[in-house]
Amino acid sequence: MATLRPFRAYRPLPRHAAAVASRPYDVLSSQEARQEAEGDPLSFLHVGKPEIDLPVDLDLYDDRVYQKGRENLQRLIRDGILVQDAEPCFYVYAQTMGDHTQAGFVGCASVQEYLNDAIKKHELTRKEKEDDRTRHVKETGAHTGPIFLTYRSNPELDGLLGRIAGGAPEVDFVASDGIRHRVWVVRDHALQEKIRQGFAWIPTLYVADGHHRSAAAARVGKEMAELHQARHTGEEEYNYFLAVLFPHTQLRILDYNRVVKDLNGLSEPAFLEEVGKRFSLTRSASPVRPARKGEIGMYVNCHWYRLQQPPSRGTDPVASLEVSVLDREILRPILAIDDVRTSKRIDFVGGIRGLGELEHRVDSGEMAVAFALYPTTIEELLAIADAGTIMPPKSTWFEPKLRDGLLVHMLEG
Repeated sequence: MATLRPFRAYRPLPRHAAAVASRPYDVLSSQEARQEAEGDPLSFLHVGKPEIDLPVDLDLYDDRVYQKGRENLQRLIRDGILVQDAEPCFYVYAQTMGDHTQAGFVGCASVQEYLNDAIKKHELTRKEKEDDRTRHVKETGAHTGPIFLTYRSNPELDGLLGRIAGGAPEVDFVASDGIRHRVWVVRDHALQEKIRQGFAWIPTLYVADGHHRSAAAARVGKEMAELHQARHTGEEEYNYFLAVLFPHTQLRILDYNRVVKDLNGLSEPAFLEEVGKRFSLTRSASPVRPARKGEIGMYVNCHWYRLQQPPSRGTDPVASLEVSVLDREILRPILAIDDVRTSKRIDFVGGIRGLGELEHRVDSGEMAVAFALYPTTIEELLAIADAGTIMPPKSTWFEPKLRDGLLVHMLEG
């Protein structure tokens, strides 16, 4: 059964929330983060991507980067921008993007449940990124950004969410990208107990987004338990990590597209011929956003093509993913990209950036071909995690993204 417990969050005073809240560290390059935080000393990007306050040519993994992150977090606390709640609370965090709203409970999930796979994963992590977040957690002494978890929707918890979100939020603002963010604080002990008991009946939690953060939190928790073995009780804050838990019915997954630097030595006609052996290939006068499984949009040399395959693909949940089909039918056999996790010839473009970004990457000469994919569904994600198997890298793009800085969990309470 799932553990969720309240905690004493450090959070910005409501009047500072809009200035503090920032997009996650991993959706912005350092250059983009510098631009976004320019002139905004309260932006939590100074904590999540502290290299923006250091020389441009400094290595991103230099010790000074992590030290700067800690300094910036402590500055926000010292200056009274972030204030800690007097007693442990649960929170509800809601986001509205266009006509889509998702709301979830915020609390601390169990490191032990992550380690024993009661919290299921669907992606592998990359060592350098996991190491980076591990060092960030250790140096700041905090979980500075929430991990995005989901669970199969439950009527009792749905009712509690609706009840809490029906009241007036303590934080309510619209960010510069048009996304509305609201936070409610659950101080009532009886209501907290109902939330805790509700999750005690949930058999499984799933990492939707934040695999590197959750892996780092688990590593730090395990290391600190071993370090404090003589007096370790299991109740210390480092045994738990900051998470937002959304019912699966509220989540929306966007496409996660691919761009490739070259055609593996093939001429354009030869490449199209090879693709045509595996797909029904039709040139399109307009951009191709796949409308169903079995369809792929492809952009090469200023032209869009619609690729189609028969719908039957067997019962293997991983093999039937659109990203798997692309990998199996084009990336490996035609473009000789054997491992998308390590290849320097491929890049990934979140669907939030639109098909225009794919055209731009190719038209600029940076890339030779782009592929637009039909999104993975939340049902596919849950089925794959339940089967104990792993999706190919960059299979899901969740939107809207959680904002960092609205709620911070300290490892020392």
